[in-house]
Amino acid sequence: MKLKYFISFFALVALLSSCSDDDAITLLDEIQVSSSYVAIDEAGGSNTITLNAKEAWTFDAEELPAWLTVSPMNGGAGETKVTFSADAAPDGRTAVLHVACGDKKQTINVIQGLATVSEATCAEVISGPESKTYRVTGTVKSIVNTTYGNWYLEDETGEVYIYGTLDSKGGTKNFLSWGMEVGDIVTVEGPKTVYNGTVELVDVTVIKIQKSLVKVEGYDPEDATIPVEGGNVAVNLSCKTNNGISVEIPEAAKSWLGIVSIAGGAEPVVTFHANANNGGDRSATVVFKTTDDSGKEYTAQATIYQKGSIVAATIAEFLEAPVGDTQYRITGVITKVANATYGNVYISDWSGETYVYGIGAKGEFEAAGLKVGDVVTLVGKRGEYNGTAQMASATLEASIPVTPIDIDSFLDQPDDPNTYYMLTGTITEVVNPTYGNLYLEDDTNITYVYGCYPGWGATGDNRKNCLETKGIAVGDRLSVIGVKSTYNGTPQLSNGIYFSHEKAQ
Repeated sequence: MKLKYFISFFALVALLSSCSDDDAITLLDEIQVSSSYVAIDEAGGSNTITLNAKEAWTFDAEELPAWLTVSPMNGGAGETKVTFSADAAPDGRTAVLHVACGDKKQTINVIQGLATVSEATCAEVISGPESKTYRVTGTVKSIVNTTYGNWYLEDETGEVYIYGTLDSKGGTKNFLSWGMEVGDIVTVEGPKTVYNGTVELVDVTVIKIQKSLVKVEGYDPEDATIPVEGGNVAVNLSCKTNNGISVEIPEAAKSWLGIVSIAGGAEPVVTFHANANNGGDRSATVVFKTTDDSGKEYTAQATIYQKGSIVAATIAEFLEAPVGDTQYRITGVITKVANATYGNVYISDWSGETYVYGIGAKGEFEAAGLKVGDVVTLVGKRGEYNGTAQMASATLEASIPVTPIDIDSFLDQPDDPNTYYMLTGTITEVVNPTYGNLYLEDDTNITYVYGCYPGWGATGDNRKNCLETKGIAVGDRLSVIGVKSTYNGTPQLSNGIYFSHEKAQ
């Protein structure tokens, strides 16, 4: 069944009639458009506006829905005609686009026909067209953000991500006003979009909330965490039916998490047990179910945690590990700083490179004085973003500062196996290609490098053939990390760690 969306014809006429050429007066100085609202007939067609910019401009391509064509998508300073086109849309749809010009952005709203709302299952939302407004009913599976109201809604056909929940007055950032909890049965409506492959309903309106008849009231211990040596966690529930509760443990957790007892009544208590944990941190989300007298099912969830050992790993081993709660310890050289404020960096060892999404809290990376070339030991979980592995919210355990220095100054330094330097120069001779023994020269002097290994942590055969593997030869410019030592009275850089190189021109 289709329901008319609450937008009147007169409101739409007023909206569009307000968007005349006079609107350009009220827009940004850097970029002006003849209309910030673009109407396309529901039978399909095109509409053109005039864009006037003081410098180069571009639309955000990620915001462009599949049903809408904009031409051109970018341009230079001056006046440009921009055309918006779409095929027929009997149900109506909308899109919000932004044009960037310098550091300013102009909003353009595209409206095609009158939007309607379709009652749908999660599966029908997933398979349906973008920008269409849907009304869907399901259970709150998990809540991700309690400020904006980002959560997952699930029914028997699938799940949909809710990105933003409006309060009863249509406001944002007030999700907690609903008192919504995992297990509640909720009816919402909002437009569909797809972001990085995830189907979302955006800024939904809440139509109805039916509170779950089973609810998690607390834990013993309060953090629901079992120690590494093993133990119990009790989950305290309330149940408003006389039909009892059932408990579901995820299949993947059944090997380590079990049920000790279930005490019934209006305030059931379910006690879980785990033996000693020889691996990393782990967790499981268990589901409690009950039914009313008509057989309708209600659920609640609880996440049980168990502490684990920290797994020491090479970066290659870390990258191959599954996403989860296991804590890994990795050590490597900082090769790039993506965001110093939050400590977002890339680090590498002899086996590979990974992205680290945050070292410590905001400002801690800068306070620690860390920089490219330094060696860091981090502890964190294996995460992933857009299919790319990363260490999320890492803790800094240790660091070794590495000082860039010219060769002449390096030769004046005292021998010290604990002080690391980075030398950059041109390879003048390769003495031992297997281990990378070579001579390095810069504008100030020349020195012997005793070993150029493929990265931090390499031992045994893993130290061999770095030059060949990376295609490094005489004449190339090499940056290498190592310590100052002396052999037979001759100073040298010992146990060099490859950092980077540039091929000779």
